[in-house]
Amino acid sequence: MATAQQSLASLADLSRGVAEWVQSVKQLTQPDHVHWCAGTDAEIEQLKQQMVARGELLTLNEDVFPGCLLARSDPSDVARVEHLTFVCTAKPEDAGPNNHWMDPSEAHRRMRNLFRGCMKGRTLYVVPYCMGPIDSPYSRCGVEITDSPYVVVNMALMTRMGRPALERIAREGTFVKGLHSTGELDPERRFIMHFPEELAIESYGSGYGGNALLGKKCHALRIASWQARSEGWLAEHMLIVGIQNPQGETHYIAAAFPSACGKTNLAMLIPPDSMPGWKIFTVGDDIAWLHPGPDGRLYAINPEAGYFGVVPGTNESTNRNAYHMIRRDTLFTNVALTADRQPWWEGRVNGEPTIDWQGRPFDPKNGPAAHPNSRFTVAAKLNPSYSPAAEDPRGVPISAIVFGGRRREVAPLVYEARDWAHGVVVGASVASETTAAATGQVGIVRRDPMAMKPFAGYNFGDYWRHWLSMGSRLSKPPRVFHVNWFRRDADGKFMWPGFGDNLRVLEWMLKRAAGNADATDSAIGALPRPEDLNLKGLDIAPQTLQDLLTIDRTAWTQEVADMREYLNEFGARVPPEMRAELDRIDKRLKA
Repeated sequence: MATAQQSLASLADLSRGVAEWVQSVKQLTQPDHVHWCAGTDAEIEQLKQQMVARGELLTLNEDVFPGCLLARSDPSDVARVEHLTFVCTAKPEDAGPNNHWMDPSEAHRRMRNLFRGCMKGRTLYVVPYCMGPIDSPYSRCGVEITDSPYVVVNMALMTRMGRPALERIAREGTFVKGLHSTGELDPERRFIMHFPEELAIESYGSGYGGNALLGKKCHALRIASWQARSEGWLAEHMLIVGIQNPQGETHYIAAAFPSACGKTNLAMLIPPDSMPGWKIFTVGDDIAWLHPGPDGRLYAINPEAGYFGVVPGTNESTNRNAYHMIRRDTLFTNVALTADRQPWWEGRVNGEPTIDWQGRPFDPKNGPAAHPNSRFTVAAKLNPSYSPAAEDPRGVPISAIVFGGRRREVAPLVYEARDWAHGVVVGASVASETTAAATGQVGIVRRDPMAMKPFAGYNFGDYWRHWLSMGSRLSKPPRVFHVNWFRRDADGKFMWPGFGDNLRVLEWMLKRAAGNADATDSAIGALPRPEDLNLKGLDIAPQTLQDLLTIDRTAWTQEVADMREYLNEFGARVPPEMRAELDRIDKRLKA
């Protein structure tokens, strides 16, 4: 491995930007050692064994979960900290009211004070990585400097990490700079700073994935969304899934959902037995980078190479592919343990927890055995529904864009936007109940445009304007839809079965995109009639289905009013086309 280290260090010398930056960080943080990550299997295995020897990782039952490990984070460090996450632009209005803003000079001063000498007694790891296929013109590279071997192991699973990425950086001369230290894990000394104008990220005081794996939300969404606006593409919080019908035709959709709205389940959907011949291919489960193609269509790549998923609720019934995928070579975080050292979480059918996520004997009085935001990190290629198209440098053509939220009422099962501009308003109107993936209250409905509220790296008004401009660059734009799998009846019961049966709705969408399905016009867009959906083998009462596809004009009039009020938060930066679109919806509601 020493030879590989020398080779990488020599290559970094060719990229003066990387070498000089690493040297400046070394002087600031004062580590005992510097390790250039080659990304080899041997290197990652050695890091894992070192962490096991230090008690930072626990080996799990090799007979049942071969190659799996468990990490436990500090109880104060278990989720994204949106209130401590800042976008640092020269002008506060460029960050917008959707972000916490800090003056870049003040942010740099504060972070320098935190980083000064913070790696004494530790190793500084240099992690070169590529977001997206290594040879795709749509991919972008970064370098994360961290003192956490846990972060290195995760980045090896989540990105194309190591020598090929550094070689690309040396050729291109540009990369996103990410500096991270776990610090003292003190919540009072915890910040995640983004400097989009500098293509830089600084994170201190957290080891949690979204705060520490800087290639993920920090780079792939907050910084990339800024890059995308200036370069003419979109960086979105979207899954990418291929759907093959019984005739062998495959179409791709990109879909945006806030946390806990069935995103991972949809990305790995298993068709119901009553729909033989259908196949699902997972390109990505969380992030999509969307680019106009030479043929006027929109193309998408998944910038990630792995999954960092929420594990509670995952089992054979809810997500068979995910459950089988995480049975080997998976890094679990904050799950419980059974007596025979199997990982356990709420929703897992087999076994009983004996040790909770904090390493204590399990006692229900202390709360759930596994943390509600406990995670798995695993290579995407282990997914039984993995699509080789995930490595296609050209990306995949998108036939439909789907937005959705978790709404008990108001939003119907599915409706289609009238055109691209209306679709932007549909995406901007997404609202959902908050979950354990972010700190704060759970169960509160909040507006989450395009599921990007925590992740857009600049003012939402400018973001929506960019979305509108993208439509004018596409001669064959994808159709735009909104879904809500979570409508409840008067007794609080879910009205739609969800999971695999969601394919019935996707089938209608793809037929609409191809011009082969009917719909009924409504004030908010096109809705399927019951007869437009494939209901074969589905046990659902006719009245329930009718209610799922019916618009409550009073509720929607209030929804439009709420949306207008929300847009007002962004003042003059809101594109006038969006307010005009709301006026048209309101007029149709009153007609």
